[in-house]
Formats: sequence, structure tokens, C-alpha cells
Amino acid sequence: MSSQNNRVALVTGGARGIGAGIVERLVADGARVAFTYASNQTVADELVERLTASGGEVLAIRADSSSTVDISRAVEATVARFERLDILVNSAGRYVFGALAEMPDEEIDTMIDLNVRGTVAATRSVLTHLTRGGRIINIGSTNADTNPFPGGSIYALTKGAIASFSRGLSGELAPLGITINTVQPGPVHTEGNPDDGPMADFVRGFIPSGRFGTVGEVASLVSYLASEESGHITGTSIAVDGGMSA
Repeated sequence: MSSQNNRVALVTGGARGIGAGIVERLVADGARVAFTYASNQTVADELVERLTASGGEVLAIRADSSSTVDISRAVEATVARFERLDILVNSAGRYVFGALAEMPDEEIDTMIDLNVRGTVAATRSVLTHLTRGGRIINIGSTNADTNPFPGGSIYALTKGAIASFSRGLSGELAPLGITINTVQPGPVHTEGNPDDGPMADFVRGFIPSGRFGTVGEVASLVSYLASEESGHITGTSIAVDGGMSA
């Protein structure tokens, strides 16, 4: 049997980029997966159709991940469809780089609401459903620990908060047999952050491995942390960044 063995996962922000890669990997490993998307139903439907055609069980849920109401509804929709919930992956997020003095208040609020409040809201919502063996994986960023170039202070603030949240909550959940961990990617090649983009060579200069990471490298770690085999790993932050934060 595959490592997920028919377990049920909810991935926020799962229609694109790293989130979509996580959805694909969890389905390939045997999970039944629901994922949220913000607005682009076409992209979400295409992912569902592709994974369903290969035998997966997948549900797309339109939800604003910064909305407590939407996130709670997404959790309930997942349970209604699959009759259980074992895994939460908080992947929805937003990054905006810029000098703090020049950053509009609404951009700051959006990052905090989506990256921090949304993660807390989703986590609270799943706690009544997770049982022993439950898994929560938060997608953070290596920027929580290192910021080699200016302009990332608010993004770093939000991702540092996520790492602290995982550490702080781990002690509450461990006696229940539930783990919570943070995966901290460095620069990863995605449609929105291509490794041949205008800033790619500059960014690569800060990565000891000399390359961007892949979505698959992040997703494989998430799938392991979501598996039953990872039961003694909790409260940790694990970097996938080619040595950038070492």
C-alpha cells in the first residue's frame, strides 16, 4: 500500500504552484484530497480532472483562505465528502516584497491575514476532526530565518510567526497523537517564480546549491510528514532551500 493508505487531506491554496504539487503527491501516495482555491475555477477544475482521470479522489473548494468563515466551510465540506479528515496542509499564502516605509497598509494586512490568520483559522477548524495520527503541515519559508536581500520584512514576519505557531502548538497536540510541523522552502521554481525569470540569477547567487528547488522536492517532504511513519516528528521547521539558511 502507498504511504497515505486512503487517508484524507485538505490542502489550502492547492490549485497552483507548491500547493498543486502537494495535492498531486498526496494523491499519488494514496490520499483522498480536498484543496481550496481563491478564484480561478478553470485551473482548479483542470487539476481535479487530471487527477481524477488517473484514479484519484479529489475535491476543489472555492474559499478565501483569509476568511475564518470560508475556511471553516472548506473543512466541513471535506469531511462531508470524505467522512473524515487526517491531514491539513496550510499552503495558501501571499508574498509581496518592498521597502517597509513604502508598503501600502492593505498589502501588509493582506499578508498577515492570509499567511498568519488563515493558517491559525484552518488549524483551529480541523482540531475537532483530527484524531490520533492526525497531521498538520504548515508551509513557511526560509525567509523566517534568513533574509539575504532587503524588502522582505513583512513576509518574513508572517513566516516567522508560522514557525513559532507550529512550535507552540506542538506541545498541546503531542499528547493527542497529532503532529504539527513547518516546511520552509527557499526559492522554488514555479509558474509565478520561474528559475529563468528576470531576478533568478540574482536570487541564485544566495543559494549554495546554485539552483532553485523543485515543487516535487517540497511535496515529497510534506507527504512524509503527513504519513504515519513521521509520528515522532513534531514542532520542527525543516528547510528545503539548498543550504540557503544553513
